[in-house]
Amino acid sequence: MEEIKTDLLIIGAGSGGLSVAAGAVQMGAKVVLVERGEMGGDCLNYGCVPSKALIAAAAQVHAPGQAAAFGVDVDPARVDWLRVRAHLRQTIARIAPVDSQERFEGLGVRVIRAHARFISEREVEAGAHRIRARRIVLATGSSPFVPPVQGLEDVPYLTNETLWDIDELPSHLLILGGGPIGMEMAQAFRRLGAQVTVVEGAKALGREDPEMAAIVLDHMRSEGVTILEGETVSEARRDGGAIELLLQSGKRLTGSHLLVAAGRRANTDGLGLDVAGIETSKTGIAVDVGLRTSNRKVYAIGDAAGGLQFTHVAGYHAGIVIRSALFGLPAKASDSHIPRATYTKPELAHVGLTEVEARQRYGDKLEVLREAMQHNDRAIAERETVGLIKVMVHKGRPVGASIVAAQAGDLISTWALALSSGVKISQLAGMVAPYPTMGELNKRVAGTYFTPRLFENRTVKAVTRTVQRLLP
Repeated sequence: MEEIKTDLLIIGAGSGGLSVAAGAVQMGAKVVLVERGEMGGDCLNYGCVPSKALIAAAAQVHAPGQAAAFGVDVDPARVDWLRVRAHLRQTIARIAPVDSQERFEGLGVRVIRAHARFISEREVEAGAHRIRARRIVLATGSSPFVPPVQGLEDVPYLTNETLWDIDELPSHLLILGGGPIGMEMAQAFRRLGAQVTVVEGAKALGREDPEMAAIVLDHMRSEGVTILEGETVSEARRDGGAIELLLQSGKRLTGSHLLVAAGRRANTDGLGLDVAGIETSKTGIAVDVGLRTSNRKVYAIGDAAGGLQFTHVAGYHAGIVIRSALFGLPAKASDSHIPRATYTKPELAHVGLTEVEARQRYGDKLEVLREAMQHNDRAIAERETVGLIKVMVHKGRPVGASIVAAQAGDLISTWALALSSGVKISQLAGMVAPYPTMGELNKRVAGTYFTPRLFENRTVKAVTRTVQRLLP
């Protein structure tokens, strides 16, 4: 058994763990990184990267059908699933070197590929290594949650970890779960040519602003995706070579493949957290605002911390931990300025408070600004006019923004910056955006804050008339 002493031990080589490792070692800390699975974690290998590559492929299939509106005739697209799958794998392979063991060892990180478990409050055993660290970071990520549906264990279901390995395009894909993953994959596979049925126990995209979610869902239904809301699966079973879902309402669904996209659970099993005195919650490892666990020498970040499950949150957490663990500086994590995006077409993005949340907090002192995509010249030129932006404003400052539009995931960054920096709506209205761009939408909606104050104000009009009479 090799004894190792280090400044910082990181368990998990996903986005958060790699960010901590890279930052810490380049600042002079001695770093050990332990990973039992693939370098790059879920995002690179099973999540963000392959899913967005698939969405991009699906967009190419969809495009010829829209070309006639531009005066262009294009032959219908033909899908070769194995070549689509090769595109996904090539995308992963192109990004993988950035997250590779070789790169991190080149930076000076000691990388150990083994399962890690605590054997004391400050010691971890990983394979043939016993590691004692001044500080430990748990960046173990999350895994697909599989609901307790009768018979599901006897059905060959897919998750985001196995979806990319199928050998044929599903003829009819059943999706259990109407969250972001489920809806993104529903639209992508529908565009690739599969029949798709989504079963959601509550509301599809239920976390989002209902008005904005409805725009996305209506568009998906217009493309042929079947979305069943308020339906619970009571049993799953095989029906010959097919998969059958029995719903509590009495409906029966039959498909060729089943994707379980019913949420995710933090990876905490087998870590020996109790040995280290680390408490857990219903959603993951319990942490304070500084991301410390009940063991003050141990931090938890990203999905493992049981909060927002986004790659960019893990990266944000990494910065908090580096500041605290390396330099002993006070650092607190906040979710109030963290954006999120669902990469359907149109995309749906949000940051800060939703309209409902903002009205509950600020009452009649809240102003909601709105601007439709149909008034954006670039959107008109590209026939991407489905959607709108809503910005919640309190006392001249934005407190939340929701966007449904082409490129909404990019457009939301302006509002994420505004919330994180305390930018006033007047500053956003004064911004100059290049014409014609989708980005003009952000400036234009900010400008609507001043419309009633300038153009519908009698005092302003009276002052203007007076000044005009006095000017030479």
